[in-house]
Formats: sequence, C-alpha cells, structure tokens
Amino acid sequence: MKQRIICVLMAALLPAFAMAQDSGKYQCTYGDMQRRVEIAHEPGVEVPCSVRYFKDTEMPGEQQELWSAENDPTYCQEKATAFVTKLEGWGWDCGTQIDAVMETDEPEELLGDPEIEEASDDESKN
Repeated sequence: MKQRIICVLMAALLPAFAMAQDSGKYQCTYGDMQRRVEIAHEPGVEVPCSVRYFKDTEMPGEQQELWSAENDPTYCQEKATAFVTKLEGWGWDCGTQIDAVMETDEPEELLGDPEIEEASDDESKN
C-alpha cells in the first residue's frame, strides 16, 4: 500500500519538477539555421510574460513577440512549448539552452584527454 501511495505521489509531482527545471529558453537548429524561443518576464514573477522568437541566422538581433499574458502564469509556458513542438514537427532539432550548452561544452572537455583514453583502453582489455 505504501509503495502505491509513493508511486502516485511521484507521478503527480514529476510534471512540477520538470516545469521547475525548464529554463524557458529553447535553441533550435535546422542545418545551418538557428532559432530561439524564449519566455521573458520580470525576475521573481511569472506574469506579465511574453514569448519571444528569434531567427538568429536569418535576422540577427531581431525578435518577434508571439504571445503575451498579464494574468495567467501558465499561458506563456504552454504557448512556448507548443510552438517548439511545432518547430520540431517541421524538422527542427530543439532543446533547452541549458541542454545545448551541456551538449556542446562537455564533449570538448573530454576529447583528447589521455587519461580518459587510457582508462577506456584498460577497461576494454579486461
């Protein structure tokens, strides 16, 4: 019985944790083109907010405000997520900007490190 309650609680809280970790900044690529979708709001408050769209390679420095909200704190997140899903449906590869930084920075640090290469060689011999 306790396990069932724990599972139900975890299932109920998981979306809240996912939302809390979402930076509200998405980076999308399609070939050489880059786009960004960002949720903008004042620090410490969720509304008013706006969803901003950047075409970084085609129109550098320009932005479009796609949606805004004055009262509903979930509106901008829902619209941004739906728009990113639409971009992905059109073939764009999207992720949060935090993910993009981790994906590009970590491999560069690990590439060419002799200690890591030796350790992986030793493990493959065992």
